[in-house]
Amino acid sequence: MRTIGLIGGLSWESTVIYYQIINQRVRERLGGSHSADSLIWSVDYTTVEDLIFADRWDEVSTLLTGAGRKLEDLGAGLLLICSNTFSRVSDDVERAVSVPVLHIADVVGAEIRARGMRKVGLLGTQFTMEQPFYRDRLAAHGFDVVVPRREQRELVHRVIFDELVRGVLRESSRDAYARIIDDLAADGAEGVILGCTEIELLLSEKDSAIPVLPSARLHAEAAAGLALAG
Repeated sequence: MRTIGLIGGLSWESTVIYYQIINQRVRERLGGSHSADSLIWSVDYTTVEDLIFADRWDEVSTLLTGAGRKLEDLGAGLLLICSNTFSRVSDDVERAVSVPVLHIADVVGAEIRARGMRKVGLLGTQFTMEQPFYRDRLAAHGFDVVVPRREQRELVHRVIFDELVRGVLRESSRDAYARIIDDLAADGAEGVILGCTEIELLLSEKDSAIPVLPSARLHAEAAAGLALAG
């Protein structure tokens, strides 16, 4: 089994999802009391949050590439950035290490392609919904990506940073997200990407009019599969 290196704390609330799902999948595959060989490098979220809002992505890159190198030095044979937003620096991390870096958008894109969807909605931070680094990587898998209207994007973004990364789950926010998904479905979306790992703490399939694609869960499941493949 390859050792999985998780660059986490982005935020730690959703890093928990990764740790849980990876270990569950390994136990399901191997049985008994098996669990994954894994390492977590968890950053102080306030530090990186301040950097992205100041548009200091070069410093984010330095911080996360450093984390990637440390995980590799400790024995990780596979790396994940446990975030959609911070996957913006995934290519930098990949260049800095000699082990594979599993990109979250590629995992989500492969799932959408496998389901035969031609148009999907995307919820996430404004960085993820509006900047090309994520949407273009998804589109390369051969489907259209649509995002909510500007005022809806602002609401989704605000809930993530004011509530979800702090562990605050409000029914009113869940309802607001569900209404936004309804609008995406009306625009032709056949599914919706939960493109911020914390959204999975708030929303599930039962809250959505269309199938949801939980990015953290899919990313973690793919990592477990690769680790077990050696």
